[in-house]
Amino acid sequence: MAGIPRNMLWPATGSRFSQLKENALNGRVEVLDSKAILVLVVLCASWGLQQVAIKIANVGISPVLQAGIRSAGAAMLVWIWMVIRRKAFLNKDGTFWWGIGAGLLFSAEFILIYWGLQFTVASRAVIFLYTSPFIVALGAQLFIPGESLRKTQVAGLCCAFCGVFAAVGESLQSPSVRMLIGDGMLVGAAVFWGATTVLIKAGPLSRISPSKTLLYQLSVSAMILPLGSLCMHESGVVQITPVIAGSLIYQSVWIAFITYLAWFWLVKKYPASRLASFTFLTPLFGVIAGGVLLDEPITAMLLLSLTLVAIGIYLVNRPFGE
Repeated sequence: MAGIPRNMLWPATGSRFSQLKENALNGRVEVLDSKAILVLVVLCASWGLQQVAIKIANVGISPVLQAGIRSAGAAMLVWIWMVIRRKAFLNKDGTFWWGIGAGLLFSAEFILIYWGLQFTVASRAVIFLYTSPFIVALGAQLFIPGESLRKTQVAGLCCAFCGVFAAVGESLQSPSVRMLIGDGMLVGAAVFWGATTVLIKAGPLSRISPSKTLLYQLSVSAMILPLGSLCMHESGVVQITPVIAGSLIYQSVWIAFITYLAWFWLVKKYPASRLASFTFLTPLFGVIAGGVLLDEPITAMLLLSLTLVAIGIYLVNRPFGE
């Protein structure tokens, strides 16, 4: 096979086939395999539990400053990881400004999330934040060749969103002007989250190692988020207890280092719109974690929500023609 030209192995039979050819040659796959699904479930469960960790640490450390400390600690871990594995991070590969752009989007997302939570409640915020998979789907249609969604996949996204809405939608009753401001901020955060995923998938960042992509975002956000905390007049570090320190370590080591590294590996390898559908599990895992760890109620509506999200994820990821 070594001496055969690529155009002999992959005859040009249309743009869709050409995209499949490019995906195969670059190690990308069209559907989520069992390994990807397992990793995604672990990631969503971890991100859901992160909401509990943030609430615990909020007692002693302001939210946006928390995010900044988390980014700084995780950036150091990623840098050490790359040095140990001898992965280049100062080489000129044409990704510098793309990486800075991804870092700015990443920073803006977290500033709007935490700032918006000053105006609205978490149960409302989760609905608006998890419009992000629709942003990813739309961006994939416009900027990522070969990721067009079928009608059943669009229906799956809508079904999964209805599941999230069913879990926390009662909080949408009688919003105040203050809440509407917060809702708007969370929609902005969703746009930035989705835009970050599309930027990474559609540009040259998709061709570099996931660790370097993550290092760009963590390094930029480690500088910007503390400045955001100052501008928001947060109280900063009020107290440190073993529990608060443990929550911060969980966010820095497990969430921002390990799970984000795994997420960017998935983004590089698998279709963005299919990955995005799984993120609807995150708020439901958060509700479950709140029930188990914080004694918040788990109702029959939550079980219905999980069912709707599961159906939606299945529809988005169902093989073509099934």
